[in-house]
Amino acid sequence: MTKSASISRLAAIILAMGLSYQTLAQTSEFELEESGQWTQTHAPEPGSDAAVMADAARYIAQGNPEKAQKILSKWIDEHKRTRNDFIAQAYYLRGVARLDQGREYKALFDFEAVIRDYPSSPYFLKAVEHEYNIGIDYINGLKRRFLGMRFENARPTGEELLIRTQERVPGSQLAEQAAMALADHYYRIRELKLAAEMYSIFRENYPNSDRVRQAMLREIEANIARFKGPRYDGSGLVDAKLLIEQYQLQYPGESIRSGVTDGLNAWIDESAAQQVLDTAQWYLKVNDGTSARFVLARLIRRHPATDAADEAIDIMIDQGWLILEETAHSQSTSEESTSEESTP
Repeated sequence: MTKSASISRLAAIILAMGLSYQTLAQTSEFELEESGQWTQTHAPEPGSDAAVMADAARYIAQGNPEKAQKILSKWIDEHKRTRNDFIAQAYYLRGVARLDQGREYKALFDFEAVIRDYPSSPYFLKAVEHEYNIGIDYINGLKRRFLGMRFENARPTGEELLIRTQERVPGSQLAEQAAMALADHYYRIRELKLAAEMYSIFRENYPNSDRVRQAMLREIEANIARFKGPRYDGSGLVDAKLLIEQYQLQYPGESIRSGVTDGLNAWIDESAAQQVLDTAQWYLKVNDGTSARFVLARLIRRHPATDAADEAIDIMIDQGWLILEETAHSQSTSEESTSEESTP
């Protein structure tokens, strides 16, 4: 094995354990020999707390997390009510051991202990990262174990973990990833109101992110898509309209090049017009012709390029409220002819 390969292998073991180099150095010291082999030059005193942590880390690295969990659980039971300096490390390592056994839900209790009780420890951020990864797995469909089988829906737990990630490391890249992942998740499962809110939060919290434009477009689409029809609340359309205007101001070149905002604007205009048309048809149904005529005229004036406006024109013609120029000219000619014939 080459020297570079040996270094890479040791680095991989450290990463697999979720340990920093500084953490490893607290318990053991290694020296790279000319042969390319690592030799342990310093080991913690046998039976000491440091030795227990080193043994647990070694078992995890060797693919034996069950053994690591066993010795860590025994040690934690004996020291959890003390101020021992290794408690945070013990909880973290046991969480990793449980995770490696596919017991991610139980691992959350250990990671939570680190996050809640030892926020200043070097294991805090790593515990948050593990919770984030578990959250991603859960929202992507991983079921929780129950009676040895995975069939319990873990999606709410995953959503909660992504929210906690944002709360615990605000402003960080990890929090940014969690915010976008949660927004995309809500969008994917068609929880459109929550998706729009989450994209809005993302834009507010991470205005300099390179994903702000994507978040704004998705927020517009979510607001439009949650409009269920003319008989329902249309506030989402208003929000989408304002966002489109903001998008065109912030990204004028992209708006022109892609034409995406034109298409969305047309969709919004048609949806709003259909809502007004539905109101006019209700007035007709209850024989309130005056109100129906007023609403239809307003629809034609405000949304002239829509299918709803065409339908409104047809209704007004049928009701005799609108006379087209051609029809008016024909009627005028007919009246003049009748007048001439009756003149002696």
